Amino acid sequence: MDITFMVALVIALALFFDFTNGFHDTANAMATPIATGAIKPKTAVTLAAVLNLVGAFLSTEVAKTVSGGIIREGSDGVQITPDIIFAGLMGAILWNMITWLKGLPSSSSHALFGGLIGAAIAGIGFNSVNLETLLQKVILPAIFAPLIAGIVAYICTRLAYALTARHDPDTGSKLTQKRGGFRTGQIFTSSLVALAHGTNDAQKTMGIITLVLIAAGTQAPGSGPQFWVIAACAIAIAVGTYAGGWRIIRTMGSGLTEVKPAQGFAAESSTASAILASSHLGFALSTTQVASGSVIGSGMGRKGTTVRWNMVGKIALGWLFTLPAAGIVGALTALLVKTGVVGVLIAAVAGTAAVLFMFFYSRKSQVGHHNAVEVEEAGQAVRFAKKKALARARAKARAARSNAEAPTEDAVEAPVEANEQKDSQR
Repeated sequence: MDITFMVALVIALALFFDFTNGFHDTANAMATPIATGAIKPKTAVTLAAVLNLVGAFLSTEVAKTVSGGIIREGSDGVQITPDIIFAGLMGAILWNMITWLKGLPSSSSHALFGGLIGAAIAGIGFNSVNLETLLQKVILPAIFAPLIAGIVAYICTRLAYALTARHDPDTGSKLTQKRGGFRTGQIFTSSLVALAHGTNDAQKTMGIITLVLIAAGTQAPGSGPQFWVIAACAIAIAVGTYAGGWRIIRTMGSGLTEVKPAQGFAAESSTASAILASSHLGFALSTTQVASGSVIGSGMGRKGTTVRWNMVGKIALGWLFTLPAAGIVGALTALLVKTGVVGVLIAAVAGTAAVLFMFFYSRKSQVGHHNAVEVEEAGQAVRFAKKKALARARAKARAARSNAEAPTEDAVEAPVEANEQKDSQR
């Protein structure tokens, strides 16, 4: 197959992955401010799109990790080929679409790495993967970053409620104080998360395109992304963000815990700090995992709030299966692609058909800005609102029974009027 055609195909596929990354991960920044009413849904995704665009130009450290760290570059060239990168992207995109359809905040980053690793192992061998870099800059951050972000969010939430609580001077009991300032503060913190997401996640696609250019021999090994690559990736992730991953926004905003402004402020501050620090260090961190950990930590930090651990368990399973699932798809695609032009065409057609099927299937239960915060319609993602609705219905039924059993005013006055009539007749 012509190398130029294959490179063009991989670049187009990489930009489509960047698009799916944008709408898949919009929830990381905007789920909590939408849930608390700090920002209107459409305004939120527009703001996130602009900041993702800006953030993509701020750093290229993560791109260098992807393009020259995880997959080994050979001393006399590179071991990886555009065919292998194509297969890895197929695994990442299909897993992104599946988790989006289910409303699960899975990691686009780990889907990408899983797809690439599976494709590289199947197409080249185990020696193509740099296990040390994979461990240090992907796996360990994936384990510790959500935990650290959750702990920080927990502490910040506790502090926020403690510092803004006031006491009744007569009884000494705590009174609820309005915390409207946190709702305003969420606009700033969610914007910071969106900026951080663009800084971290857009770079992964930059790294992929740079990797394919190196593999094709049009760019020197070890070099960073070119400006046109940065600009193209920035635009792709911004457009995807504007499309809005409303299913995952609903899960993140209401499915894990009930989010109040102070919690949202704490969760977003923790998320932004972790992502920006990791981008500076070149860690290919999952912004989804960090954001989810922060939301869970903030839920645990507010007294009286229930963390929906069944949903947490589903998300954790999604995290656990992301790398191997995307890796298996990437490996199978790599084996198919190795057969030649026919294999590439079959993989491309099958992948396109799968994406279109999932898109049209999602139309059966549409989720958009008009119902992203309506938990009752969350389908498989969220079920807890039904309990509240059932409790309200039972309360209304009890009230109706009490009203039916209690004597009405007319019923009480009727005997009195009858006695008065008898007395007057006498």
